[in-house]
Amino acid sequence: MWYVYFLQLHNGDVYVGSTNDLRRRFESRQSGYVTSTKAHLPVALKTYIAVETEANARQLERYFKAGSGKAFANKRFWRTEPH
Repeated sequence: MWYVYFLQLHNGDVYVGSTNDLRRRFESRQSGYVTSTKAHLPVALKTYIAVETEANARQLERYFKAGSGKAFANKRFWRTEPH
């Protein structure tokens, strides 16, 4: 199983990544071992999507990091007010 995950960084930004070991990856980011998020600790795991293959995970990660995918994620995953 592979996961596309969404982290909320301390500065309010959202980080999107993918992994086949979500617990290990989150712990390494939270511990400051990953350069791209180290300066924005603590991080919070907000949501994740489980998919069957690495190829699907990488494709979804790219989608959520760009244009319409980013807009979709912001609307569906981060919205706090009632629909």
